[in-house]
Amino acid sequence: MTTVSPASSPWRRAVLARRVRWLVAATITYNVIEAVIAIGAGTVASSGALVAFGLDSVIEVASAAAVAWQFSARTPELVERRERRALRIIAVSFFALAAYVTADSVRALAGGGEAEHSTPGLVLAALSLAVMPFLSAAQRRAGRELGSASAVADSKQTLLCTYMSAVLLAGLAVNSLFGWVWADPIAALVIAAVAVKEGRAAWRGDACCTIPTPPTGATAESTDDACASCKPGCACCS
Repeated sequence: MTTVSPASSPWRRAVLARRVRWLVAATITYNVIEAVIAIGAGTVASSGALVAFGLDSVIEVASAAAVAWQFSARTPELVERRERRALRIIAVSFFALAAYVTADSVRALAGGGEAEHSTPGLVLAALSLAVMPFLSAAQRRAGRELGSASAVADSKQTLLCTYMSAVLLAGLAVNSLFGWVWADPIAALVIAAVAVKEGRAAWRGDACCTIPTPPTGATAESTDDACASCKPGCACCS
């Protein structure tokens, strides 16, 4: 008997699409709040890293909005036709983030001002570091099973926010404790390089294989292992 993958059935795809919409809505809501707090606290503390983090949140909202627009289509066929445009928007978001972070890091390394201690910034970075990995993982799983490269790309944008949160937290903490103002911009340049890499992948990733869910009672493979059966260039497994 042939077992039909749940991801290939209309009912399962509808469930996954609805899940992606909810996750995207949660991501947008959180990032709007995050942007307001980060930009405000960064302005008060003269912290370029905090302001950059807030602008990253704005870019994430644009990326998530592109996926929300894609999955607002009434038919699966229209959702698929919007995929490539959504991917291009996400890619541009990555490139914009990398450009800003690079410019701000170079300015900071050139002595463009020293940030003051920011308690709101430390709390916000720690909270984002705790929340974002779960949002990213949930959207990535749904996107991979659905076969949506744009949902997976947006989950990588959210995961990049996790890395940015760690960098921001470390930078603010080290600056507050030891006065090492160079630590944050150096780490941010590494994040910028990652953003460029993910942006290139999103720009090219207009094809995504569907990761089948193992039938009931079968031994479940990890999602990464399942990617081994996909063709080279699958955006979901890059």
